[in-house]
Parts: sequence; C-alpha cells; structure tokens
Amino acid sequence: MVLRQERAGRGGVAIVVPKFRTMTDERGSDGELLPDADRLTPLGSRLRSLSLDELPQLWSVLKGDMSLVGPRPLPMKYVERYSAEQRRRLDVKPGITGWAQVSGRNALSWPEKLALDVWYVDNASVWLDIRILARTVMSVVRRDGVSADGHATMPEFMGET
Repeated sequence: MVLRQERAGRGGVAIVVPKFRTMTDERGSDGELLPDADRLTPLGSRLRSLSLDELPQLWSVLKGDMSLVGPRPLPMKYVERYSAEQRRRLDVKPGITGWAQVSGRNALSWPEKLALDVWYVDNASVWLDIRILARTVMSVVRRDGVSADGHATMPEFMGET
C-alpha cells in the first residue's frame, strides 16, 4: 500500500511524497504512537532493508518535486528546527538518494547528516551526482546504515540544543 507524506521540498515548500507503507499506526494506551520497532511490519522491514520503500518517489521525480540526487525530503515540522546553516539544505530539490545516504545513512547523527546535506548543496555537480548514484547501488546491495544504533529507523530530529 502506498501512503503519501507531506515533506519539505526546495525552499521549504510542502510537497507530497509517496512511499510504501512499512509501519502500522498502532498506538499505546496513552494514545501515542508506539516506537518504530514495535510498528515496523515484517514486510516493511524487508522493504526498508532493500530501500524499496522509496521506489514510489520516482513519481515525485517525474512531477518535478524531487530529483534523483539531493538531500532527503524530511517532515515539514523539522524546518523550524533547523539552524540557519542546516536550512541551506532546502536550497536544492530533495532527492531519492543523497550524499548523507551514501556516507552513512541512518547510522549518522542528525548533525552529521544535515552537515553532509549542506556540503552537497555547496558542491553539487553532475559528476558528484553520478558518484552518489553509483555509491547508492553499493549501499543498497550492502544494506549499509538502514537504521540508527538502538533504533528501528531514525530518532526524530528535535533541533540543535
């Protein structure tokens, strides 16, 4: 099943990003969503490990909302949490893969990932994009950095403290 999520596109403008559903919306007795590890379905885990949950985003590339390469589109609520430097990641179209994805993916901390996104903005070129696409294939085959240490996916970005 495909779900649509609102994410921050170029300039912080909201875009709708399609993804395969990999988690349930199961909530605890307090009404809060259960931790990702408890909501991740067996099929969802497999799709994520192979990075197949991102395939529907090719539609966003065809529509012009995204590129193949660029910083990953993150939830709109993160935009207000970015520092001025981190906000620069919004200067380019988001991508299905990016420099942070091939440099550690979810095994990186948020500050590391966002710094790599800004580095990409400053150094973007056709040759860098080709390098990222080639490294993406290797990362997917090796299943590098699918989840952060101690997490099923990645903890929420709460901003710099």
